[in-house]
Amino acid sequence: MNYPDLPREPANPAKVHTQTPWPAGKQSCLFLSFDFDGEAAWIDEDPDNWRQKVTMSHGGFGARVGMRKILELLKEKGLNATFFVPGWTVEAHTEICEEILKQGHEIGHHGTYHLKPDPSLLDQGLKEIDEGFDILKSRLGVDPVGYRAPLGENSPVFLKHLQDRGVRYSSSWRDDVHPYRHVLSAGMSGPLELPANYFFDDWMHGLIKGSGRNLVAREQVLSMWMDELEVTHDWGALLTTIFHPQVSGRPSRFKILEEFLDKAMGISGLWIATGAEIEAHLSVQDQFAK
Repeated sequence: MNYPDLPREPANPAKVHTQTPWPAGKQSCLFLSFDFDGEAAWIDEDPDNWRQKVTMSHGGFGARVGMRKILELLKEKGLNATFFVPGWTVEAHTEICEEILKQGHEIGHHGTYHLKPDPSLLDQGLKEIDEGFDILKSRLGVDPVGYRAPLGENSPVFLKHLQDRGVRYSSSWRDDVHPYRHVLSAGMSGPLELPANYFFDDWMHGLIKGSGRNLVAREQVLSMWMDELEVTHDWGALLTTIFHPQVSGRPSRFKILEEFLDKAMGISGLWIATGAEIEAHLSVQDQFAK
């Protein structure tokens, strides 16, 4: 596309909301979610990386250590979370995915090979989505209602396909602090969007893939996260995390996660919920109804 061909309109036509009707007694919401990518995060750009076993071991840490520690922490705190898992990871680490469900957490769709959705590669993108659905169903008996796009990218054409397959909410866009309902072609209502907060992508602070950047110190990360949460709470809005077990399962990063959850649980009126719980509540509210 050439610059003169670009539409002179907002990239997102969805209605803007300045308030969200949270459950009675709740002022704001923390959507506690994790991307359990496993090794898929290291093969998404090049499947030949599979031959590089030390490279793969970064992702393997999530399954071998990080997931177990995070599940223990959530159980200790009495919290439920959503785990977005690629189909490849479900097949490679079925047992730990079964444990996610056994402990009462939600599993959402996260592609198959963690490939970035690309509208110019429509057939590949649809295959990536459909194979992910098939694996979640055959291996875990899960019909996911939530979807997070691998590498944080998506488009209306894929949203429509996801909705046709039963997805009721997305958590990929970064453009708001309140949920909203997507608008698809010809004004059709799409899935509910629970926009993610890039500040809460722990990968950016704790495991910088290929960028050469240094790790961010615990005090800086925790301070930033609490500022974001406190202001979001004051605004009565939504904060969505993008935690990765291969990052936040590391000892020093785990300490940050634990301290953050303790502080969050101490905020009066903050609803900590899964994506499915949030969607179920909001979908029956007039302003978010289809």
